[in-house]
Amino acid sequence: MMPTTSSRRAAVSSTPTTAPATPAAKRDRTHYLYIAVIIAVVLGIAVGLVAPDFAVELKPIGTGFVNLIKMMISPIIFCTIVLGIGSVRKAAKVGAVGGIALGYFLVMSLVALAIGLVVGNVLHPGTGLELTDAIKQTGHAQVSAEALPPVDFVLSIIPTSFVSAFTEGQVLQTLLIALLTGFALQAMGSAGQPVLRGIEHVQRLVFRILAMVMWAAPLGAFGAIAAVTGSAGVDALKSLAVLMLGFYVTCFLFVFIVLGAMLRIVSGVNIFLLLKYLAREFLLILSTSSSESALPRLIAKMEHLGVSKPVVGITVPTGYSFNLDGTMIYMTMASLYIADALGTPMSVGEQIPLLLFLLVASKGAAGVSGAGLATLAGGLQSHKPALVDGVGLIVGIDRFMSEARALTNFAGNAVATVLVGTWTKEIDRARVDQVLAGRLPFDETTLLDDAEGAPAAHVPEQGGEKELAKA
Repeated sequence: MMPTTSSRRAAVSSTPTTAPATPAAKRDRTHYLYIAVIIAVVLGIAVGLVAPDFAVELKPIGTGFVNLIKMMISPIIFCTIVLGIGSVRKAAKVGAVGGIALGYFLVMSLVALAIGLVVGNVLHPGTGLELTDAIKQTGHAQVSAEALPPVDFVLSIIPTSFVSAFTEGQVLQTLLIALLTGFALQAMGSAGQPVLRGIEHVQRLVFRILAMVMWAAPLGAFGAIAAVTGSAGVDALKSLAVLMLGFYVTCFLFVFIVLGAMLRIVSGVNIFLLLKYLAREFLLILSTSSSESALPRLIAKMEHLGVSKPVVGITVPTGYSFNLDGTMIYMTMASLYIADALGTPMSVGEQIPLLLFLLVASKGAAGVSGAGLATLAGGLQSHKPALVDGVGLIVGIDRFMSEARALTNFAGNAVATVLVGTWTKEIDRARVDQVLAGRLPFDETTLLDDAEGAPAAHVPEQGGEKELAKA
């Protein structure tokens, strides 16, 4: 249901005209933080080009920062989902959100594959390349032993223990535990309210820690960009410029035309305003080549935007494994590129079964380090082994292509959250307009709406049929 009049008044009352001045000052300091990230990216590229050997040695700096962010993902997902489900009286609503989200993810994955298929068949960027034995060996080395077939992947969602879901860093395992905990607290009724209040405080603590970790972003961005630039170099970019350019243009058109049209038609939201609202997250992804680095902030920002906690808590974490639009486009174009480079171009009748197989295989490799390249190599090994030799051709520029992959995946999940919120009527449209217009700024210091000292979520009132979590 749409938010009540009282909730809208609460949202309006939190506008900058009545809010204290202190949060605004803190947001100004974080503004300088992201200016520092931009400077660090430029310096990293310069170091990578001038001293490539030294730059490659800086990779652990970027890896360390991304690992710090990943450390926070499981507790944030757990708290968000538990509070979201705990604030809803009817369990059927949560099931409806999950069903709509998964259905949307499947449809958009097929759309992304189709777009990549069309562009790949038009460009034919791999024609005329030569394949050496070294490149063949490099391609086979990318086949990840971690990638699981679909059945084993489903079983891997079940953790070995309640605690291992948090220690092993598996997002879907954390999602399962959080869903079970949320439904259990929902069934407990008033007896579960003290636990919900405790989790609210834990969430506030976790987001505060994340805000502290973000101050290391310039250092992490410098190390990550320097290592990527130093390892690939300019020569690799020149030889594969057509593939990269085609991939970037395809991702751009997918986001601004396909996703933008969906967002405008279904929710009435301007895609440019939404992406501007998420500008800092895009900068973070661009500098670290990892969409996971922005996952906790996407959860916080979507709740601040006006989407209810159940929708955010289910759609965002699930989308990070199942809504990989950029990865779908990448696998399509890379497969066609490799087939052309090997002198064995595939007919459309061969392309479609391979790409549908890769669609399924990508779910089995969710969470694997370097999932894009590992998924491609593993899928080709299982369905068309002769093409694995050519995977080595794109290893040199895979990290640069992963930038567009990660940015597209992130944009797809942000749009999906707004769309699912609209379809389930779990979004405050008045608040969305205020936030995107800049009248309700996001609190960068806490990543939560706690300017008035209120908890991030509330315990549902007795007697209500449906409750929305506090935005």
